[in-house]
Amino acid sequence: MGFNAAVQALEAHQVDGVIAGMSITDERKQTFDFSDSYYDSGVVMGVRDDQTMVKEYADLKGKKVAVKTGTEGYTFAQSIASKYGFTIVPFDESSQMYDDVKTGNSIACFDDFPVLSYGQKMKSGVKVVTKMEKGGSYGFAVSKGQNKELLEKFNTGLANIKANGEYKRIIDNYTATQGQAPQSRLEIIKDALPSLFKGLGNTLIYTIASLFFAFILGLIFGFMKVSQNKWLRGIATVFVDLFRGIPLIVLAFFIYFGIPQAFGFTMPLFLAAILTLSLNAGAYVTEIIRGGIQSIDRGQMEAARSLGLPYRKAMIKIIIPQAIRIMIPSFINQLVITLKDTSILSAIGLVELTQSGKIVIARTFTSFDIWLVVAIIYLVVITILTKISGRLERKVHHG
Repeated sequence: MGFNAAVQALEAHQVDGVIAGMSITDERKQTFDFSDSYYDSGVVMGVRDDQTMVKEYADLKGKKVAVKTGTEGYTFAQSIASKYGFTIVPFDESSQMYDDVKTGNSIACFDDFPVLSYGQKMKSGVKVVTKMEKGGSYGFAVSKGQNKELLEKFNTGLANIKANGEYKRIIDNYTATQGQAPQSRLEIIKDALPSLFKGLGNTLIYTIASLFFAFILGLIFGFMKVSQNKWLRGIATVFVDLFRGIPLIVLAFFIYFGIPQAFGFTMPLFLAAILTLSLNAGAYVTEIIRGGIQSIDRGQMEAARSLGLPYRKAMIKIIIPQAIRIMIPSFINQLVITLKDTSILSAIGLVELTQSGKIVIARTFTSFDIWLVVAIIYLVVITILTKISGRLERKVHHG
């Protein structure tokens, strides 16, 4: 989960606490309670390893600078942007910032010292070129007036590791700009595969579960859309227009962050994810069913009714069997779309295949290799599902 999403999750009481380089500020103290400081940080500027022309802020004039939203680096960049004449380019993740700098789209980036120095140690391709600007202190944050016992335990644990020397060892390990030789690309991919396949498993589970409920919704609202009752048709139309019209990520944020915060309850992540995907896919399945039924020539229904068959029986015996054959390709397409849509839910912390890739990249800074592997996994899975569905389609058509 990105930093901004983590803060929103805490505000909505969807998580118990946030420990993600969250600076202790007077503004945040109005909303959150903080632990004792566990690190005094600051902001530094980074440039590409082979960059020699940018050494100070004055060299940024007329250039683009990458920053991560919600961080001290972002705030600092805003405070000096007009003075030094550079344009800010916002990102959600540090690894995305560094990639933008490495590709040359941005000339530099601002980030918290421990994050950028760890990236330099891990050969991220970005180096520190300025002294650290004094920043705030990091703390473990919980919702205001809640989880007092959790804060006390955190403070006790922090004091213990400071006393026994473990704290210093951890800090030295992650903030030293030089360290042991990084893993090879093949070693990184090999180590990443278990977590990527675990993420794939979650992707398939959420896809199947959400499509099951989407199909139920589609059946209900699909038949309502072809109903002879105008009120039922109107309700179904509102459902389709509403959930097709809202972008999936906005719907996810509304369900997972907005609703719990507005009504004061906690919603499990898996429930929010399935609700989001089911409602979105359900709207499309509704239209698939409506289109399939209405594609059958009206004369067949009229002929059935003239022979004395009731409307419902004519639908079940004559119209629907033909419509199913027409619907199958669209159902297959919706399966593929929903599987890919699960990647959007990484924005609310769902650890599926895409989020698993992000986690590995945040640790190793190997965007090309990991995204290539993730893309191949998606391609293989979708190809297999498409082949299986194609065989099913042929069987139905010839059955």
